[in-house]
Amino acid sequence: MIKVTDIAYVRFRAPDLDEMEKFLIEFGMVRAQRSDTHLHMRGTDAHPFVHETEKGEAGFVGLGFFAESVADLEKLAGEHGLAVEDNPAPGGGKIVRFTDPNGFPVDVVAGQSAPEKLPVTRKLVHNDGDARARAGQPLRVAAGPSQVKRLGHCVINVTDYRASEAWYKERFGLVTSDEIEIAPGAPLGAFLRCDRGPMHVDHHTLFLVGTGQPGFNHAAFEVAHFDDLMAGHQHLEKAGRRHEWGVGRHILGSQIFDYWRDPWGHTVEHWTDGDLFNNETPPEVRGLDELMGNQWGPDAPPSMGS
Repeated sequence: MIKVTDIAYVRFRAPDLDEMEKFLIEFGMVRAQRSDTHLHMRGTDAHPFVHETEKGEAGFVGLGFFAESVADLEKLAGEHGLAVEDNPAPGGGKIVRFTDPNGFPVDVVAGQSAPEKLPVTRKLVHNDGDARARAGQPLRVAAGPSQVKRLGHCVINVTDYRASEAWYKERFGLVTSDEIEIAPGAPLGAFLRCDRGPMHVDHHTLFLVGTGQPGFNHAAFEVAHFDDLMAGHQHLEKAGRRHEWGVGRHILGSQIFDYWRDPWGHTVEHWTDGDLFNNETPPEVRGLDELMGNQWGPDAPPSMGS
């Protein structure tokens, strides 16, 4: 079994690529590549793209993960009787294509050419009660969109949580950070993360929610820092975009979060300052109160996750 190293991108369809690009620029992404049928958007990190839109009927298509190497891709393909193909998307390299138990396409990519990182324009120095690193210089937060760095995680609703959990773990080496129970002994889903051994990684890369019916829940994009997130919040608000939930700080994962809807109702999240776990962090079992609660901020709306 190989172990994927991170989530790479999410894929959508939309009838209007102009409108999707306009929204994603306001959300904090930059065009990587565009054709008559496909739009690829990137963040500031050195990844070819984090969000793909194919022209067509609006909906969620699937997601992609990074493998460590093309050799890992070949091993993965051989274990499951699949082909290693040339990757036609920005960055090139190689790709292996799966379909998960819920019908979602799941790609694993490796060997891509990495673009240069983009500059982070809001390089701010913050003072707090104990560490006052900024002296003699006022702090000024430039107006404008957040700067998306990368895709951090994707949440999908699944028919059978245990079957999906086994499928993703057996193929990609994901491990559990927190399993969610709706009652003792009644699991609803789990936050899964990449297994990089002693290397610390995000608290979750994929969250599977056993709703009984497949569907997209949300995708979450890391931004530079809290001020960057709040500047982006104000920018999207002024642009008249649909706000979903936030700003607040989650309990599980600890991120500061802010959720928005794209023009076709897909939920996308800005987040910053999340937990980092490694192989010394044991899995935990948590309840719905911790899943939907927060450490500060507004309560979750009833529409969240739909």
